Amino acid sequence: MRRTLLRIVALLAVGSIAAIALQARSKKPPKNPKQPSFAYYMLVLSYAPDFCAQPAGDKDPRECGDGRHVGFVVHGLWPQGETTRGPENCGSASPIAQSTIDEMLHYFPTESLIQHEWKTHGTCSGLSVDDYFAAVKKARESVKIPDELTPSSRQSMAPADIEAKVASANPGFPATAFRTSCYPDKELQEIRICLNKDLSPRACGSSAGRCSATQVTLLPVH
Repeated sequence: MRRTLLRIVALLAVGSIAAIALQARSKKPPKNPKQPSFAYYMLVLSYAPDFCAQPAGDKDPRECGDGRHVGFVVHGLWPQGETTRGPENCGSASPIAQSTIDEMLHYFPTESLIQHEWKTHGTCSGLSVDDYFAAVKKARESVKIPDELTPSSRQSMAPADIEAKVASANPGFPATAFRTSCYPDKELQEIRICLNKDLSPRACGSSAGRCSATQVTLLPVH
């Protein structure tokens, strides 16, 4: 009888320990989801005069107002696949400090674009919000846009010529590090610059795209 009672007590003790372990396991915070992989970054510079002339989109006066003299602005720093578009919206977007927003307004035209780029692309970089925007700043400051691509009068040129002019202004980059994109009306949309994860220059992959128009229009900076 005594042996049976001891066996029952032992079984109850084992059950209690198992229940406690299970409860503790259930309280552990979930592991962070695996960070999506990507091959390289693409720094995307939007040409404000042509963007502001498009019929769609939010035209903030800080970018599009007369007398602002805005040429190229940062659209974003996008993680890219080698042959496919990169990952987007990879997690909850941490709040951006006002001091960071104030600094990045020297590169981006609006607060809303800063927030959007962090949420859509920055969260896929594997970087903190501060490190991501430090990378944006470093990337932008590594690239020179020649004055002839911010004209005071309407210009028309081939996309390949635009890419060649940017390559000439940046001799430390391979000529294949630059791509253009254009709007359906054949106005210049963006210059895209391809960078390794350490922000050193590299050739663009096919995912960077290319404007298929034979000639594109650059409206004057105003």
